[in-house]
Amino acid sequence: MRTPIIAGNWKMNKTPAEAKVLVNELKPLVKDANATVVICVPYVDLCTALKETEGTNIHVGAQNVHFMESGAYTGEISAAMLKEMGVEYVIIGHSERRQYFGETDATVNLRTLAAVKAGLTPIICVGERKEEREAGYTNALVEYQTLIALNGLTDEEIKNVVIAYEPVWAIGTGLTATDEQANETIGVIREAIQRKYGKEVADTVRIQYGGSMNPKNVKGLMAQPEIDGGLIGGASLKAPDFSLVVNYDK
Repeated sequence: MRTPIIAGNWKMNKTPAEAKVLVNELKPLVKDANATVVICVPYVDLCTALKETEGTNIHVGAQNVHFMESGAYTGEISAAMLKEMGVEYVIIGHSERRQYFGETDATVNLRTLAAVKAGLTPIICVGERKEEREAGYTNALVEYQTLIALNGLTDEEIKNVVIAYEPVWAIGTGLTATDEQANETIGVIREAIQRKYGKEVADTVRIQYGGSMNPKNVKGLMAQPEIDGGLIGGASLKAPDFSLVVNYDK
């Protein structure tokens, strides 16, 4: 059985002071969760989040990481820097990074390798745009994105990676893939991993759904056999909403 993982992606929201308030509102609401609980916060909130979650069941993640260990990369943060702080997870290849900041499948792979080498757990985002789904390219696209991202990792390393299927057309739009659509595409991702790395690896990897999961649709999505959790955007910015998603099984 794969332990579900619910990760909140705060995106570019919350000052450190606001982060402290949100984390402390969240702590009592998710303390008995049966899922792994992660909050992925802006860089400036990491120290606050780490301090306020100490001794709790809430894990802290970053929203991006550079692929080099150090060097002349003004404005970037390395995996070693995050690891030394106490960060455990990092989102890689989010569609907004791809859309606005030139992220490519190749750099997603480099960032994944750097994160894993440093001992971080990457949450690797894959997914199609609306026109790509309508053209029938969803399966081929998510298979390609997934396998490129994992290239160079060992079987044991891949078992600890998290994949987030996020249909780009469903992020921040209020649109959501149907439960069956999400389950089918996540099944395609798992099958691609199985063909390349074997059934044991594919059965171990946790694959989230990341397209506008919220308190209203979480139960239906999480009832699907292939869906192992969610990468939550807007609903992660309010403690009551995020806790309802985290505690979907109660």
